[in-house]
Amino acid sequence: MIFKQVFDKKTSTYTYLIASAKGREAVIIDPVLENVSEYIQLLRDLDLKLVKVIDTHIHADHVTGASKLKQATNCTTLMGEHTPADAVEIKVKDNELIHIDSLKIKSLYTPGHTSDSYSFLLDNYLFSGDTLLINGTGRTDFQNGSSKDAYNSLFNNLLKLPEETLVYPGHDYNGKFSSTIGNEKKFNPRLQVKSVDEYIEIMSNLNLSKPEMIDINVSRNIQLGAN
Repeated sequence: MIFKQVFDKKTSTYTYLIASAKGREAVIIDPVLENVSEYIQLLRDLDLKLVKVIDTHIHADHVTGASKLKQATNCTTLMGEHTPADAVEIKVKDNELIHIDSLKIKSLYTPGHTSDSYSFLLDNYLFSGDTLLINGTGRTDFQNGSSKDAYNSLFNNLLKLPEETLVYPGHDYNGKFSSTIGNEKKFNPRLQVKSVDEYIEIMSNLNLSKPEMIDINVSRNIQLGAN
C-alpha cells in the first residue's frame, strides 16, 4: 500500500492519498481546493491513477477539491448516503465496502460533528474526519450536529475498534500526525466521561467562534467545491 498525508497550513486540514502498489489505483480523502495541483503532482510522481475522491462530510472551514480533481482526472466522487450533496456520484451506506484494486475501505456512519459525517476504515487505518481528533473531538454546534449522536459514534462505534487501530483525523492544530484508539481512550480529555449527559455538558460549554467562511464554504461544498 502507498500512503501519503498532506497538511494544509491555513485550515490545519489533513488530506490522505492511499493507493494500491500493485494496480496503482488511488483514492484521496478530504482534498482541499487550493492544494489540488499538489495532489496531482503527487499522483504523477508516484505513477498513480486517481479513481475515487472521498469527503468525510460537508466541511465548514475549507472548500473541497473534489470537483476540481474530478475535472482533472475523471475520478469518481464519493460520500456517505446522508450527504446533502446531490452532485456526489457514489453514496455509500454504513459498513459498505469501497474497493480500490485489492484495498477494501469500510465506510462507518459516525454522525455528531455533522449529520452526514462518515469515517473510513482501511485495515488498521481509521480516517476519522472530524468525528475523532487527536486529544479532541469535532464540535457539534452547527450543520445539524448533535453531541448525543457524537457520543454514540465515539463510544459505541469508533472506540470499540481494536486499541492498536491508527487514527488519522481530518484536522490537527498541535503538530500531531496520528494517534491510536488506545491512546485516545486513555488520554483524550473529551473521552474521560462516564455518561452521554457528561459529554453533552462538555460540548455545550466550548464557546467556540463560528468558522469565518462557514456559509460560503458549506454552500460550495454541497456543490463539491464547484463555483
